[in-house]
Amino acid sequence: MTATLRNQDLAGAVAEAEARYAAANPQSARLAEAARASMPGGNTRTTLHYGPFPLAMQGGRGSHLTDVDGHSYVDFVNEHTAGLFGHSDPVIGEALHRAIDGGFVLGAPNPFEHRLAEALVRRFAALERVRFCNSGTEANLLALAAARAFTGREAVLVFHGAYHGSLLYFGHGASPLNMPFPVVLSTFNDADRAVADIDAHAGRLAAVLVEPMQGSAGALPAEPGFLEALREACTRHGIVLILDEVMTSRLGPGGVQGRLGLVPDMTTLGKYVGGGMTIGAFGGRADIMGRFDPGRAGAWSHGGTFNNNILAMAAGVAALERVLTAAAVEALNARGDRLRLALAGLAERHGLPVVVTGMGSIFGFHFHRGPARNEAELDAFARGRGPALDALKTLFQLDLFAMGQHVTRRILGNLSLASSDAEVDGLVACIDEFLSSRGALIREAAG
Repeated sequence: MTATLRNQDLAGAVAEAEARYAAANPQSARLAEAARASMPGGNTRTTLHYGPFPLAMQGGRGSHLTDVDGHSYVDFVNEHTAGLFGHSDPVIGEALHRAIDGGFVLGAPNPFEHRLAEALVRRFAALERVRFCNSGTEANLLALAAARAFTGREAVLVFHGAYHGSLLYFGHGASPLNMPFPVVLSTFNDADRAVADIDAHAGRLAAVLVEPMQGSAGALPAEPGFLEALREACTRHGIVLILDEVMTSRLGPGGVQGRLGLVPDMTTLGKYVGGGMTIGAFGGRADIMGRFDPGRAGAWSHGGTFNNNILAMAAGVAALERVLTAAAVEALNARGDRLRLALAGLAERHGLPVVVTGMGSIFGFHFHRGPARNEAELDAFARGRGPALDALKTLFQLDLFAMGQHVTRRILGNLSLASSDAEVDGLVACIDEFLSSRGALIREAAG
């Protein structure tokens, strides 16, 4: 960042950064414009859309991406935690090549699906039985449907700020596209409020669905005792506790539930468990999951053309049996812990309103002052500052792009197994430069 940028106003700084970005990325701009002719806004995945247009990537190796204009980036987006193994793990690549060579779209059970199921059951103590689907969204929908059928109750309790898939999104209220389940909304990390809400609605609650760390809300971890309070209340009322570990299961050899010794009734998985291929999984208690047994009278029907697709099954087996060892998980978490500690130290040294959140290999970065335990606390600080905070996030992303760091607009990131200590140090150095160069703007907007 040059000295001429240091004293601009925020609007001018964003305008200059956007102009620089547009000039540097003409092929991404061309593809974004061409896509508008066939997709609304030129987009088929809202998470990947940002202005003035998103970068289009043409390839990746290890921890690096290359865009269509030829720029290289160290990847700290990593497919929003699904890219746990980096972009070219040789063990997973070999498994995929062998599966493709053997033929795909087989329309029958294959040799890999039971091995992947066994690998998951070994890792997650609460998984007595498991079934596959095609995404975390599907996994959560199926888990909720199973809980409703099993209990004979209709309503579910979820938390403000939660994201359980594109049809179960509760950030700043409920999405109009949400499935029409009767919903009770409670407050994340407020155990007293959550237990009171469960007690008040117990007679109609089939399930409580919760993330051990709210990802979309900004990598906000559950505080000690919060999940345990939910477990006790659900047990007391015969309510199915569903732990959404689609994102967080990468944070321990047996997920966050394994780290805590928590046993939910059902668990939902996705993201990385197919080795980078499209996948979802849901499972839990044998008495609930047994209702899916097709040989049982009155079994619940659960189809899905690609539930056991050969690519996800083969890649998932290779990933969980040979790549994602307990030692690899712990080493990656330690690297993430070091990153978050370094970023928090930068904020303190610069005296800026920045809060770093997350667990293990996942991190959030907020222009914020004060507690950041849930959506309400973030929103309270943002009230009256919203446009300025959004401008800071835009500036952060575009400045980091210019420094060769691939980051999200909402500044939610994660490491992959391919991320190195040197690359983590490089990210810290780039953010240090951003805080130095843009510190006055940050103080003005978020001070």
